[in-house]
Amino acid sequence: MKNKDWDSNLSPEQNYILKQEGTEPPGSSPLNYEKREGSYFCAGCGVKLFESKMKFDSGTGWPSFFDALPNVFETKTDNHIGYLRTEYHCKNCKGHHGHLFDDGPKPTGKRFCNNGACLIFKPKKIENK
Repeated sequence: MKNKDWDSNLSPEQNYILKQEGTEPPGSSPLNYEKREGSYFCAGCGVKLFESKMKFDSGTGWPSFFDALPNVFETKTDNHIGYLRTEYHCKNCKGHHGHLFDDGPKPTGKRFCNNGACLIFKPKKIENK
């Protein structure tokens, strides 16, 4: 059943995650294996969220980043699975992206655990010489 926030430009999975704070199955996103240089954008509104240099392999099954671009996310506390977690949403479109944890690598010690379905990766353009 579609809710009032359903966006016909998004897939059912993207709508579920972005609009209803859902989660994709671990290991399901091809972005887990993306190693190229580039940028990651919100699938809901197109705002740039992460640079590839911020990405790391967390082993969790979701694309993970140790930092985000400034002022792109808002956070709130959620208790959906029985304990408190910090959830983050795109500041522009309010779309849910994932959860923020304090177990990431240096220099921040943070892990933005992001649903890959909510991201659009754009590789850096290679200039012809």
